[in-house]
Amino acid sequence: MGTRGETSAAEAHWERLAPGVARRRMPGWDETIGAIAGRTGVLVVDTGATVRAGAEIRQEVTELFGLPVTHIALTHPHFDHVLGTAAFPDVQVYGAVGLDDLMLRERDAMRDTAVRHGVDPAEAAEAADLLVLPHHPVSGDIALDLDGDGAGQQVLLANVGPGHTAHDLAVLAVGRDGAPDIVFCGDLVEESGEPQAGRDALPHAWPAALDRLLALGGEDALYVPGHGAVVDAGFVRRQRDELAARFGVA
Repeated sequence: MGTRGETSAAEAHWERLAPGVARRRMPGWDETIGAIAGRTGVLVVDTGATVRAGAEIRQEVTELFGLPVTHIALTHPHFDHVLGTAAFPDVQVYGAVGLDDLMLRERDAMRDTAVRHGVDPAEAAEAADLLVLPHHPVSGDIALDLDGDGAGQQVLLANVGPGHTAHDLAVLAVGRDGAPDIVFCGDLVEESGEPQAGRDALPHAWPAALDRLLALGGEDALYVPGHGAVVDAGFVRRQRDELAARFGVA
C-alpha cells in the first residue's frame, strides 16, 4: 500500500463496487476484470490479454484485498478475457460447458487474433503456449461459497448464453449488508460502444441471453459490462431490445 496521502497502483486502477467487490478496466482493449473477495480468497472474473497482464492483475488483487486469488471465472473465449490465466497457478478455473474444448481447438486462432489486435507476437505466443483450460464446466448454475462455511461471500456462476459467443458465462456476486447484487456480464453487455458480433456470435440467441441475465440479477442489481461503465437493468433491457431489432429477433 502507498504511504499516507498516496494512492497505490491497485487503489488507483480498481473501482470499488461494493464491500469486497471491485473491477478494473484494462488499458488497450478496455476489457473489464472483476474481483470478488471472501474472507479467505478472491474470485477473479477474466484475466486479461497476456500473461504479463494476468500477473499484474494477480498482484493488484492481492494488494487490494490482502488475500490470494483462489478462483477464476472466464466469461467467454476471446483473447482479451482469457490469455492471462497462466499467471494464476493453483487456481480453480470455471467456464461455460464446452469452453475447454473450444479453447484447445482455437489456441492458434486466439494467438493470431491477439496479434492482429496489437498484442506483441512473443507475448501472444507465450500465452498460447501456456493456455489454461477451465477445470470446471458450468452447464446451468453453480453456487460458490468462497469461504466454504456458508457464512461468507456467495457467488453464482450462470451459463446464460449463447449470445456474444457460444460460451457466455455470467457471474453474480450476492450483495451483503444492504449492498446490491452485482452481475459481471462479460461481452453480452457493452457500454462503451455497440455490442460486437463476430463470426462466433449467435445473434438469434443473444436477446434471450440478456433476458436470462436480467432474471439472474433483477431490477436492483448493478450490471458490469465486458467493456465500459457500470449500468443498471434499464440499460441492459434497452440493449436487449436494440439487439433484437438489429438482428430481426422477436
